[in-house]
Amino acid sequence: ELHRRSGIPWVADFRDPMAEEGYPHDPVIWQRFHDIEANVTESAVLCVFTTPGAARRCSQRFPSAANRMVVVENGYDEDSFGSPPPMPSDTTPDVEASHRPMVILHSGIVYPSERDPSQLFRALGRLKATGTLCADNLRIRFRAPVHGELIQRLAADYGAQEFVEICPPLPYREALAEMLAVDALLVMQASNCNSQIPAKVYEYFRAGKPVLGLTDAGGDTAEVLRQAGLNDLARLEREGVRVHIIG
Repeated sequence: ELHRRSGIPWVADFRDPMAEEGYPHDPVIWQRFHDIEANVTESAVLCVFTTPGAARRCSQRFPSAANRMVVVENGYDEDSFGSPPPMPSDTTPDVEASHRPMVILHSGIVYPSERDPSQLFRALGRLKATGTLCADNLRIRFRAPVHGELIQRLAADYGAQEFVEICPPLPYREALAEMLAVDALLVMQASNCNSQIPAKVYEYFRAGKPVLGLTDAGGDTAEVLRQAGLNDLARLEREGVRVHIIG
């Protein structure tokens, strides 16, 4: 309405798509989201998305506005990485690196569907059962996953609970400092989010650590990892896939 009354050009920043196939589940809400998208794309001089897949989907849905769809990727703030604060006590190793487990960090929310770690835990449980891996070798730290109880239950179901740490939230700059301190970083993104890229991926790039990518090879997350030189990927949902840390 402000755009219509003032004539000032309107740039609409969608970030991610609103109405996707099967989401939102409530058909009334889905239709409202679709109507908002239609109204915005009709009026805005540019529609901004964070991933190529999101822009492509919206272009297909509203082809008359396709030439006004643009991508501005997420990134990181270099100043936030400067002079990192001291690490909190739950992240400070109490033994030398050579005598402690490798720590792989997943920083942020683990959505039950979009980032389901079940197959990862299944693989860890099998490695433990064969004697290939034990808790002295590896810890996977989930920082502020929100669904911590679900993660613990899934890990227990597959016999992988000894590999898993659930840790509370940290202030932002401390969370970045933790990315710099661990041995490797974990990305999980299921195929139902192929048009989205977790914003933390760009902070992971800045951290300069090895990244383990569990995601669909055909999605935008896999593509941005490959562009960064990280070519060893495995689908998050697939059972029986061998994965290893990539650098």
